[in-house]
Parts: sequence; structure tokens; C-alpha cells
Amino acid sequence: MEIIRAAKTAEQAGAYYVRIQAMARKHHIPLSVEFDEHDTPDTKYIVIVDNYLPIATCRLYAIDNVRVMLGRIVVLPEYRGQGIGTLVVKEAEIWAKELGFKTAVLESRDNKIPFYETMGYVADFSQKIVGETFTCYRMEKEL
Repeated sequence: MEIIRAAKTAEQAGAYYVRIQAMARKHHIPLSVEFDEHDTPDTKYIVIVDNYLPIATCRLYAIDNVRVMLGRIVVLPEYRGQGIGTLVVKEAEIWAKELGFKTAVLESRDNKIPFYETMGYVADFSQKIVGETFTCYRMEKEL
């Protein structure tokens, strides 16, 4: 496996591929919902590749000078349960820290909260986000 900090269009396309396959297709999410104003040529993405196939991704963007949003954290279904989700989040945290951020923020689906808690994230149950597809809660971790 290879971890890529996507800097080229082809690498970003890998992030998009994973999101389309694992989220848009599986959960019937329209592309106009899955891809939003935070998906730009300047957005930072982690992409994990197995041989030539993109299998996992995470998107990073600044909330402010000290907080970074980690989002659209996705692993293809056939690769889940192998520690790849942890790997993609940890690489995003390392990159965020290198960029000078102090706090990582994410919005977790309610059924994924225990996964993020194992990595040190703390849920704020007063920050409930009810979306078109999922109910999520804001979680934070000091980097």
C-alpha cells in the first residue's frame, strides 16, 4: 500500500473515485451532495492506494488558523476492518500538524463514534448534524 498526499489532478481523482464507489453509489447520495464547496483544486486529500487502485481517502481543510476539518473519510467496503481507516486518519493528522494546526475536527456518523474514540477523538453530543443521509456528531482531538 502507498499513502499519497494528493497534489495532482490524477491523485485527487483517486479520492473522488473512493467517495463515489463507497458513498455516492452505496448510499445513493447525489454527486451534488457528496461533492461540495470544500472540494476544490486547492483542497488537501490523503489517498491510500493498493497497487494502482485507490482504496481510502480523507479530505482536509482549514476551519480557522488552529483547527482543521477532517472529512469525507472513506474506505472501500472490501478493505474495511484492516486498519486502513485508522491509517488514513493518522496520516491526515500528521499532515495537519505539519501545516500548523492544533486541533482536528470531524463530523462522525453516530455509528462510527466508537471508531474515532479509539483514536482519541471526543464527541460533542450537543453538536448534532442532521444531514440528508446521516446523523453526525462533531468530534475533536488535540494534535
